[in-house]
Amino acid sequence: MQAFVLTAYPMRHVRLLARLASFIVAALFFPIAHAGNPDALWQIVHNSCEPAARGADVPQKCVDVDPAGGFAVLKGLNGIAQYLLIPTARVGGVESPDLLIPGSPNYWRAAWEARRFVEAKLGQDLPRDELSLAINSTSGRTQNQLHIHIDCLAPDVVRALREQGPKFGNEWTAFPILLRGHAYRIRRIDDADLASIDPFKLLAPDVAREGQVMADQTLLLAGTTAPDGKPAFFLLNDHVQRDRGDFASSEELQDHTCAVARAK
Repeated sequence: MQAFVLTAYPMRHVRLLARLASFIVAALFFPIAHAGNPDALWQIVHNSCEPAARGADVPQKCVDVDPAGGFAVLKGLNGIAQYLLIPTARVGGVESPDLLIPGSPNYWRAAWEARRFVEAKLGQDLPRDELSLAINSTSGRTQNQLHIHIDCLAPDVVRALREQGPKFGNEWTAFPILLRGHAYRIRRIDDADLASIDPFKLLAPDVAREGQVMADQTLLLAGTTAPDGKPAFFLLNDHVQRDRGDFASSEELQDHTCAVARAK
């Protein structure tokens, strides 16, 4: 059996090795700390996107900044064509009471219009029912600034909505099958571009009646077509159920690889 021999190194080598080790540790842990910054999205929009849109000499990291609408659109790190719609004002997530104030911006409408960036990135137009918007609960997210995920729906979710869709109307109904192992409920919204309906304001009264809180809610909005042939939406909702391992993250129903686009 070979013996291990301890070698005595000069002190200057020890110091050099210690410094090298510290650099390696810093290199390994800095990206992790940065990625774990819960204010990263706010800082990007506030310190880069907004100033750049005003002409400041800073990098423009967003693909769109709308001062009048109060939002910016940022390419997401995850996925080939995922984008995030982020308010330019400091707004929390789904739990923020600012979202329920009469006359507050309808970020869902702006996010649906921003689906054009997904299609541009993919180089093709997608059917309405293959695109979606998602917002996660406070337990199912990593960022403190409101952000709506804009991306393709997962192929199995597309199929499920196409198959089950004719059963659903304008009242909340339990979805008949589990999606990603979780029980969602669903309703149809007959408003082609969300001109008069804000999903946050639509959900909030039901949440209050059921004795729940908005912080525990997740929403997914998917395009569809109503029975009369007019453009519409399906709105899906789930809430945190920790005893079931459900942290209410409807982003799980999206596909950041956009397989529905690749299939074409």
